[in-house]
Amino acid sequence: MLLLLTLLGAALLGAALLTWRHAPARNRIPRAQKRRAIALQKMEALAQRLRQQEPDLDPKPILELPLAELAQRLRTEELSLESVLCSYLEQALKAHQEVNCLTDFLGECEEQLQELKKLKKSERGLLYGVPMSLKDPYDCTGHDSTCGLAQFLEKPATKDGVIVKVLKAQGAIPFVKTNIPQTLLSLECSNPIYGQTLNPLNLKKTCGGSSGGEAALLAERGSILGMGTDTGGSIRIPASFCGVYGLRTTGSRLSYTGVASAIKGKKSVSTVAGPMARDVESLALCLRALLSEDMHRLDPTVPWTPFREEVYTSNRPLRIGYYESDGYTQPSPSMARAVQLTCRLLQDAGHQVIPFSIPRPAYAIKHLFTGGLFADGGATLLEKLDGDIVDPIIKGLVNQLRLPDPIKGFLSWILMYIYPRTSQQFEEIRGVGTPKKLWEQHTAVEEYQQEFIAKWRSLDLDVLLTPVVAPAFCIGCFSQSPECQSYVSLYNVLDFPVGVVPVTTVTPQDEEELAFYKGYYGDSSDKHFPEVMSGSVGLPVAVQCIALPWEDELCLRFMKEVDTLVKNQRGPK
Repeated sequence: MLLLLTLLGAALLGAALLTWRHAPARNRIPRAQKRRAIALQKMEALAQRLRQQEPDLDPKPILELPLAELAQRLRTEELSLESVLCSYLEQALKAHQEVNCLTDFLGECEEQLQELKKLKKSERGLLYGVPMSLKDPYDCTGHDSTCGLAQFLEKPATKDGVIVKVLKAQGAIPFVKTNIPQTLLSLECSNPIYGQTLNPLNLKKTCGGSSGGEAALLAERGSILGMGTDTGGSIRIPASFCGVYGLRTTGSRLSYTGVASAIKGKKSVSTVAGPMARDVESLALCLRALLSEDMHRLDPTVPWTPFREEVYTSNRPLRIGYYESDGYTQPSPSMARAVQLTCRLLQDAGHQVIPFSIPRPAYAIKHLFTGGLFADGGATLLEKLDGDIVDPIIKGLVNQLRLPDPIKGFLSWILMYIYPRTSQQFEEIRGVGTPKKLWEQHTAVEEYQQEFIAKWRSLDLDVLLTPVVAPAFCIGCFSQSPECQSYVSLYNVLDFPVGVVPVTTVTPQDEEELAFYKGYYGDSSDKHFPEVMSGSVGLPVAVQCIALPWEDELCLRFMKEVDTLVKNQRGPK
């Protein structure tokens, strides 16, 4: 009898363990939400303790300092580490209450602060004492990197990622992680775990994605420096929508070890790390800090390429290619005007501007980008969503990926002559199938990259000026007009360094002209575009500054030139 009861108990325990192991991933979400609430309470408690040390602290002057000056004052002890961290903790909490941008508090920042205080002045790095934010997928010891996916919950990182280690070695104090869209594959910012992040400039608009939490926090001055990632505009779109600055670096310039992803192993579409900030000089300072010997030592697959000051500080006139339209998606009136305005300023400053057109844009966007991103037909992505709640912002894409291949092929065929872009979408998400076809896809990307570079060099260009998607979409609207992503996703196929600089704002005239928008294809994406972009007067409009691979310093130098000219034109605030 005892043996029978023992066996029955063992069976019941085994069944319970099996049920727990195979319980839907979504069951972890309430626990994650509770953990975030507790973490933010701890964040508030630390802010209060630091405030008690300096009850008369006025955070406003600290929050208004540019990064270079803040870092200098921290190194020389004109400002205390405690006063700066307190200022940013308080402001980040305020920002989160307004726009829901934080996913976690990195409580170890308090211990790190104490360790930094033990350093000699000669040992202090370029970012000594600077509080900074990290996009959710950056691994930090003891914290989840969720990508907005329930499957990734309760799997805390066992060590810091390479970039986090390098930043800490340079004295930076990562103190929060920021929100993202589910899977990271959306230009909005919502997931079933942490909810929707809003645009602080207009709460009816999205902050963009996938580095949306970073951009929103920076715009609210809740952070002075952040790290994002970019697969198809994920740094540049949020920076554009929120009026901040971002840099998509050359693919192998920075390590990606220790950064989570919903789709690992992509070869023909590069996902990269990059800094986000409130001015160009902050991006440059961050890149200087990251391009240290530590980067190569910690990740030998990344070549040691120190920051080239002579390129960044050069003042020689540039030969600049430009286009107002990529030939695939008609730009909004404000996007075209931003390029026109910037071209005039550059010409007046003594630079040459030369018209440029993209070779075979539809082929690059649909076959190379979409086909490369979903080379496995979306199988990996769907696997990561197993047992999860699918967020509304990606539901349309997920439904397409779940269709059987014959249905995708049939839809592609019947839509071919009515809506060619939609037809090609269904064709490309079928995946490439065999390893041979995967190799052919990768080869096609390399050939296109060489074709693009050949055209660039035939015009003897230094850099390229282009629109970036703007202004910010209304919340939940991206799925209605997804083709506008073409302006940013092209450069993930090409793997060029690209920076975003805000240059103007939407005017009433831009809004009036939007009513006459027709698009190039007359499909659903074109028809919804004016609706997606409307109601945006006063919101920021940016441009993209682009250089050839490994010319990140030249990209930053071009960004600095554009930014300086725009600010000089506006005059003092």
